[in-house]
Amino acid sequence: MPNKLRWGVVATGGIADVVTGDLRLLPDVEVLAVSSRALPKAEAFAAKHGIPRAYGDYADLLADPDVDVVYVATPHVQHHAVTRAALEAGKHVLCEKPATLTLAELQDVVHLAAERGLFFMEAIWTRFNPLIVRMAELIADGAIGEVRSVRADFGFTLEHDPAHRLWSKALGGGSLFDLGIYPVSFAHLVLGEPETVQAHGRLVGGVDAEIGMLLGYEGGAHALLGSSLVSPLRSGAVVYGTKGLVELPEALYNPSVIVVNGVEHRHEQEGAGYVPQLREVVRRVRAGETESPSMRPAESLAILRTLTRAAERVGLSYDDVTVG
Repeated sequence: MPNKLRWGVVATGGIADVVTGDLRLLPDVEVLAVSSRALPKAEAFAAKHGIPRAYGDYADLLADPDVDVVYVATPHVQHHAVTRAALEAGKHVLCEKPATLTLAELQDVVHLAAERGLFFMEAIWTRFNPLIVRMAELIADGAIGEVRSVRADFGFTLEHDPAHRLWSKALGGGSLFDLGIYPVSFAHLVLGEPETVQAHGRLVGGVDAEIGMLLGYEGGAHALLGSSLVSPLRSGAVVYGTKGLVELPEALYNPSVIVVNGVEHRHEQEGAGYVPQLREVVRRVRAGETESPSMRPAESLAILRTLTRAAERVGLSYDDVTVG
């Protein structure tokens, strides 16, 4: 393996821009290539980030023998096709969340990655935030006793525009899979996969404008979760235990402070907050490992099962739009 792990970035949107900026902060990484369906966009992105190779088609990037790892940042509906093609090309993959929109697609790429002996991970960066890691450790050590309840939300107001990716069924839009995945992932981290999933929400143009979820666990433990594109939900969380509680006052997805039984814990963010996740990918790939214990493919499948169960409750499905 070369001295620097060489990355290719597929897509040039806002998330790709921010994550690429954080990638460039790692000394053992080279961002070697970028692709966009519009070559001028790829060239402009490459010029901004000092990337030596720009391609007008992701197939050309995947055919580049010098690319070791591919970061997939396309709209959700394209995740499966690009990830599958990258794995078939022998590339390790970090794919933005949700890794796919259906369980069948996710099972397909998880199986393919295992078959090829390649690293694959869904990019739920929250799992690598140092405060989230610390919170999980404290809960495991009994700092708040037995966890009985989780409250978590993520929402904002977004004017309805059928062409916007979050309002577009064709692009895999809606609040649940884009925003709700954070509260659901958080509940899974603390309580695991639920026994029961209840949900209530509203569809607009075939996608969910808002949704509320009740996840039920053995013995009565539960999680109340919400996501919205039509109201500014408090994007924080609280974990209630039998001996105390953990509060995330804001930014559930990337907290800078947590409060455990009244005591604040803080950390200074590296870059835009994606560095810990990216460092983990580099560490695992260099070690010859195919998954991260902090965000295994099995965990991605469990989270997607919960999202799918909630989606079914409100009549939301992407079966007819999941194309490459």
